[in-house]
Amino acid sequence: MIKLYNEIPDSCKWQIVEPLNKGWSNDQKYYIRTADGRELLLRVADISQYENKKQGFEAIKQLDNLDILISHPVDFGICNNGQSVYSLLTWIAGKDAEYLLPELNSKYQYRLGVRAGEILRILHQVPAAKNQISWSERFNKKINRNITDYETCGIRLEGADKIIEYIEQNRCLLKNRPQCFQHGDYHAGNMIVTKSGELGIIDFNRLDYGDPWEEFNRITWCADVSAVFASGRINGYFHNNVPALFFRLMALYIASNQLSSIPWAIKFGHKEVSTMLRQAENVLKWYDGFQTCIPKWYISNSIE
Repeated sequence: MIKLYNEIPDSCKWQIVEPLNKGWSNDQKYYIRTADGRELLLRVADISQYENKKQGFEAIKQLDNLDILISHPVDFGICNNGQSVYSLLTWIAGKDAEYLLPELNSKYQYRLGVRAGEILRILHQVPAAKNQISWSERFNKKINRNITDYETCGIRLEGADKIIEYIEQNRCLLKNRPQCFQHGDYHAGNMIVTKSGELGIIDFNRLDYGDPWEEFNRITWCADVSAVFASGRINGYFHNNVPALFFRLMALYIASNQLSSIPWAIKFGHKEVSTMLRQAENVLKWYDGFQTCIPKWYISNSIE
């Protein structure tokens, strides 16, 4: 274990190094506490990921001046005798939002959702990297791949034809969509509520650039935990003035994501496949088999 990180500057001053097992990333993750009381997050990946991790680390630096609570980059480099690449980030202390939300009253859940939407809107102020190909071209390729992967994975979801039909009927909405910085995995599982009640955002490991509204493709995980939180997230993002086009596009992105989640889950085993099938079934119910584009859980009015 010490061999893994002893080349990292100042690692000799680390008093506590605890492995973390949460999440789907292949990275090895550790909670660090230094001799002077600082708390850090260490992520270690195979050296083959060097360029990808370097780009991600540099991209997160763009967020340093934003007035939001996130894990900030501290250090980046090579360790473990050249076999690994590491990223060191600040640690956000608090409780995982996905576990805390059910313990809170509806008003507090909604307020946290509104804040999640406000933070996301701030993140989306960061422009996309230069020379991005058009969003329509990019996402249509992704849709084609998702449909093919589903149709060849050998697992069948009742109602998948309705999902695919909605996707095909609404591809045209992808034309001329703007692009910006994306967190890439924005949902309650990657949010922390601090002791003072502040909402923090963690795990930018899937950051990307694309349509800002695509970031709502994982709001399904928020809605599973708290419908009022998920609703607050939408209302907070749009200052309670949600455009009709948004719901059509959110449904398109959710439809595509749900379809891809089934073949994606296969490598994680039967339990995860069952989880994704259950969620896809829920999504079909929320959207009445995609006969509507506004999910049943959505609450348009503020909860105060």
